[in-house]
This record gives sequence, C-alpha cells and structure tokens, in this order.
Amino acid sequence: MKIKNKTYFIVTAALIAALYAGLNYACAMLGLAFGSIQLRFSEVLTVLATVTPAAVPGLTIGCFISNLTSPYGAIDIVCGTLGTFIAALSAYKMREIKFKNLPVLSAAFPSIFNSIIVGLEITFLMPESFKFKAFLIVAFQIFAGEMITSFVMGLIIYRIIKKRKLDKHL
Repeated sequence: MKIKNKTYFIVTAALIAALYAGLNYACAMLGLAFGSIQLRFSEVLTVLATVTPAAVPGLTIGCFISNLTSPYGAIDIVCGTLGTFIAALSAYKMREIKFKNLPVLSAAFPSIFNSIIVGLEITFLMPESFKFKAFLIVAFQIFAGEMITSFVMGLIIYRIIKKRKLDKHL
C-alpha cells in the first residue's frame, strides 16, 4: 500500500472514522447498532475500502470508537473491531476482483466476517452455554443486516462514487 501524501491519508482515515462512529451512534439511539439484529448504517462505509487504503484504519478506528458504548463491553470492543479490521483489509486486498464491474466479493466480506465473529461473541455471552443452533441463528441475523448495509447499500454507494469519479479524490 503506497501512500502518496501522508497528511491526506490521515485526514481521510479520520473522516471515515468520524463518519462511521457518528452513523453508528445514530443507529444505537434507534436500537439498531448492537445485538443479534443489527442494521448499522455505518457499515455502508465499508465499501470505501475498495477505493482508498485510508478506509482500513478509518473503519477500524471508527468501529473501535463505536464499540466503546457496546452493551457487550470489552469483548465487543476487541472482537467487533477485529472483525471490522479483517473485513476492511480483505475488501481492500480483493478490490480488483469484480463481477460486472462491481467489487462484489469485497462488499460481502463485512457480512461474512462480522456474522461469524460477532455471532460467536454474542452466542458465547448468552446466559445459557454455547449452542451451535443459537450461533447459526445469531450469525444469520447479523449476516442479513450486514448484507443490507455493506453489500446492497455499499454497492449502490460504490456505483455513485465511480459514476461521479469521486474515487479520484479519495
């Protein structure tokens, strides 16, 4: 990852982190940010990892800041942030793999990684002992919410970015 201008990179990452955290706090106020049923509008920003390397630290830091208020505590701060980091880094690394000129695989990574990592986290924190069936249900619910935000809405945002050539400014 070659960075042309370090200041521009840092500012871009900071803006992405601030947007992610702000959107997630808005979702938290609506009861959509935490739990097995999530619809984090901030996840639409994960598509930015396909257009700028600054999105990887930006999304990671934004998720970390967002998860400071998680009802799951330190485990969500660590595991949730790790899931976002892995998804963002994978999306960035695989950004050139496209289907019909869309980074479909990159847009799917947040759904895949977060459903597994956060699904395991939530299932292990349930009052009863870990049950695989409960994990599958929780993972599916997280996957569905992520598919709406990071995949469907993310690919719409990606098309807008590319159509208006906004990626040249990131």
